[in-house]
Formats: sequence, C-alpha cells, structure tokens
Amino acid sequence: MRIAQIHAHVLEARLSEPFGWSFNATDTRGSCLVEVVAEDGVTGWGECYGPARLNAPVVRAMASELIGKDPLATDALWLQLYNKFRDSGQKGLVVNAISGIDIALWDLKGRHFETPVHVLMGGPLRREVRAYATGTYRLRNGDPLDYIVREVRGYVSEGFSAVKLKIGFGVKEDEKLIRAVREAIGPDTGLMLDANHGFDALEAIELGRRVAPLDIGWFEEPVVPDDLGSYIEVRRGQPIPVAGGECEFTRWGFRDVLTRRAMDIIQPDTGGAGGLSECKKIADMATAFGVRYVPHVWGCGVGLAAALQLLAVLPHSPPRHTPLEPMLEFDRSEHPFRQAVLTTPLEHRRGVVAIPDGPGLGIEIDRAAIERFSVAV
Repeated sequence: MRIAQIHAHVLEARLSEPFGWSFNATDTRGSCLVEVVAEDGVTGWGECYGPARLNAPVVRAMASELIGKDPLATDALWLQLYNKFRDSGQKGLVVNAISGIDIALWDLKGRHFETPVHVLMGGPLRREVRAYATGTYRLRNGDPLDYIVREVRGYVSEGFSAVKLKIGFGVKEDEKLIRAVREAIGPDTGLMLDANHGFDALEAIELGRRVAPLDIGWFEEPVVPDDLGSYIEVRRGQPIPVAGGECEFTRWGFRDVLTRRAMDIIQPDTGGAGGLSECKKIADMATAFGVRYVPHVWGCGVGLAAALQLLAVLPHSPPRHTPLEPMLEFDRSEHPFRQAVLTTPLEHRRGVVAIPDGPGLGIEIDRAAIERFSVAV
C-alpha cells in the first residue's frame, strides 16, 4: 500500500458574534483538514492547529515528499518530514503541518487494520474521559460580570464538573470576575484560569496570590510562551499550579519545559505539537518527570477525535495510589462546523465523553459539510 494523494482543505465560517481573549479576537472560525488517500482508496483525516490559511500551503509543500511512500510507517514518515524541513522551522507552521499529516496517517492506519488508533498505540487505559467546558470569551458589548457568569452557570447545569475561565485583562478586573464565577458555580465545580499569556510575571504572581484561596485548578499561560524563565518565576511565586504548552512543539521543545521544571501541567495540542506520534512521546517524557498532561484542544471534530484517541492511552502522571485521570478540553464557544464535519457528533453526557471505538479516529467525515465550508486558498 502506498500514498496516492494528500489534500489540504481550508474550512471557514463567520461567527454570529465576534469574541476575543487577552491578546486577540476573531469573527471567523477556521481549520485546515488534511486528507491522505492510499492507492487502495483507504482515506485518513487529520487537523492542523493554528492558522488554516497558512497551514494549508505547508501541507501541500510536504505532499511531494510522501507520495508513493508506505502510509503505515508513521514514525519513519514523521522523521523524514521533520528532518527535511528542520532548517525552516522546528516550531510553528512546519510542525503544525506535520501534526495534521501524522494524525491523518494514524487514521488511515487504523482504517487499514480496522481497529481504533488507541488500540494500535497500546491502549486503552480508559474508555471515557471527564470533560471541562472552555468558553467565557469576551464580547464586544455587555458586562462580563453578567454574561460570563450566566455562561458558566449554563455549563454547570449541563453537567460539566469543571470550567475554564478566560482572563488576562488586568489583575483587578480579573480578580472581580474570578470571584464572581466561583460564587456562581459553587465550591464543588472545578475552576481553571487561562490568561492566554496576558500578564508579565509580576502581575501573574500578584493575581495568583489573590485568588489562590478560591481553589483554582490551574493557571494556564500566565505569560508569553517564549519566556520559560517567567514561567518558573510564576510557578515559584504563587501557589496555583502553572499550566501551558499549547504553543510549544515536539519532544525537543518539551524537553526544555520538563528539565527546567517550568510547568506543573503541560498542554500540547495534538494538532500542533507533532501529531499523535509525537504527543505520545511527549506524554511518556512527562511521566518520567512526574508532570501532568492535559491536551489542549481547539478546532473541529477531527482534532477533538485525535485528542480523544490520545487521551485513551495517556499514562497516569505521576503514578499514585489513586490515579488522577486526564481531562478533555471541550470547547463550547461558537463554531459552525465543529460537529458538522462529522456524520455523528462527538458530544458529552453530563460532562463525560466516550472514546470513539470505530476504526482509526473513530469518526466519519461528512463530505457535503467539507464542501459547504471550504474556501479556496
């Protein structure tokens, strides 16, 4: 069996209402889906994290390196692409593209052997995962103390046992919102913070000290991802566990995070950090360092399915008497094609999501939806 074709599909959809976070805002959701087709017609699908219009040309540039190769040789193909393009980028768009291709190859491999990816990767260690709700983005109009509080109450009523709150708008403003959200969801619902690197180290330390008594699960991306020294300062300077890593790439990038003890919880994005092949290696490294691993998930149903396959095989980290199970990030913000690209949506039941057990990623693609949301790039 050989690879016959590789396609990069750019999907976009306008939002009914733009939303923002500490550093940026958007009025459109986009995704780059990778389709790998073997000579016998078996097809695999993957998704790249990051800007779809930039990811797609890189995927297409890599295609010629893979045509005619054995699609089952996932590790060999990963190394071939990484070594070929290393001088052009050990992080960012190059690794985003490799990630989407790698996920698609694993999906194809699972379909070829008619078994789920998580079985091929050595699992499953679990067949379902507890999900936490991600949302709480800023709108152009209204008071966040009003609409965000109503939003998180809705997540609790849906059955989510934990929610993640977007912050990074100033220490005093964030503190007011954090306190209001904790009061709204009560003491038994998990609460995590995500600043999207909106602070410097001093501000992050100040905020962490102020709100730590509110039982915060983690403080995500308190500072810019480039500055591991500031991550270390924040981790040492306040008591909330520090999380990050959605903007880090490959085993080599996370080697530095782990050896420097910069984070308590790492959050590689499966569609960005190197795909399923690389993220399993990162997870095994994290176990050796006693660092927790909670995948970052931001995209449509293909990326969600890839994260679920990985979650099925994530080792318990650190090993302990009562294992601490990893959680699934479940984006609840508006996304017109998140589930539309799948013939059967991946949904939660009272905050719990089952690991798909069909061949490959365990999903089927709705090609009519792909055509409907595709844009020419």
